[in-house]
Amino acid sequence: MGLKNETKSTYDTKQFYKEYVSGMNSRQLGKEFQSDSERLKSLYFDALRETNPDMPPQKIPFMQKFLSLLSALTKRLNPVRRLVFGVSLVSFVLHFLLNFLGFYIFPIQPLLLPVAFLGILFILLIELLEKSDVQKELDFARDIQLSLLPPSSMHWDQLEAHSFAATASEVGGDYVDIIKSEKGTYVIIADVSGKGVSAALYMVRIQALVHMIIKKQSPGPKELFLELNDYVKSNKTDKTFVTACAAFFPKGEDHFIFSRAGHNIPIVFNNRRDSTFKLHTEGFALGMTSSQMLKSTLEEKKFQFEPGDSLLLYTDGLIEARNRQGEEYGEDRLDGLMSIYGSLHAKSITQKVQSSIEQFIGDEKPLDDITFTTIHKNEPKINRAD
Repeated sequence: MGLKNETKSTYDTKQFYKEYVSGMNSRQLGKEFQSDSERLKSLYFDALRETNPDMPPQKIPFMQKFLSLLSALTKRLNPVRRLVFGVSLVSFVLHFLLNFLGFYIFPIQPLLLPVAFLGILFILLIELLEKSDVQKELDFARDIQLSLLPPSSMHWDQLEAHSFAATASEVGGDYVDIIKSEKGTYVIIADVSGKGVSAALYMVRIQALVHMIIKKQSPGPKELFLELNDYVKSNKTDKTFVTACAAFFPKGEDHFIFSRAGHNIPIVFNNRRDSTFKLHTEGFALGMTSSQMLKSTLEEKKFQFEPGDSLLLYTDGLIEARNRQGEEYGEDRLDGLMSIYGSLHAKSITQKVQSSIEQFIGDEKPLDDITFTTIHKNEPKINRAD
């Protein structure tokens, strides 16, 4: 019988080295360096435009460029850290200036370089601690956001649904929901413009409003989107827009009612014909036009949905995901998967899509949230008498 050593291992230099160099392969280092360089480059040009709005960058003196960048960087520090940074910078410059001029001032000069080093180290450690605290808050926000998503698997009547959601950052702006009412079930997927915390907060507000409208009015998909558009357009200074699809499955019916507000076109697998078709319906994204204009352009259509049929709703992060060569996943791959696996249960189809996208992108990090859900209709259960 094998025995497992459950005592804690000592924290030695070998373990520290492994943790320190984890992820430091040449490819990852190259990507991180490029990302940091792009951020610094963007900060640099923003600083030049802010301090010298009427002068082309090539005509700005070097020292002025340096001071503009330094100012932009130090503005990101609070007053205490800015003071420590200034003292460290002056100490560093003064140390080399005195050495160059041949002066030696005891006991000040031997302390200049250690003061500069300790000051920069202090700022670095405080910034890391602050970033760690922010990360904890983001993780907490992510947990809250994930708790608002529907269960990955749901069953009702003859229908079943299986969903998948992966955010590109800690929190995301994709929204998928399955809401049951007395008249039937709503399946909604949406994508808020932008990324990160602002998009996530907007998504949570949209979700709360969707639940409230459905609970009070039990609207059709078009009416639901018109109500949402009034909300999105209520703030004239807000440039946010939302693309969305909504499918309503009435109880006991072999059809669903569908509207699409500027969102990616869903795919349906028709079991009888053993083929796929796309739900082409017209409609602007929410927030892009007035509710009066949206009312005249937004279509609401009825589609047959019989046993063996499947419906796939997804956000643009799925088809726009790229592999190492920069190639997009694309709608054709997704349509091909539905053509092959569309007759399977919802969970199986979702797993096939997930496996396909993971294999396609490899170790590339998605640039946008990836969200999709599959709805499948089963054969009716036959009750056999004993």
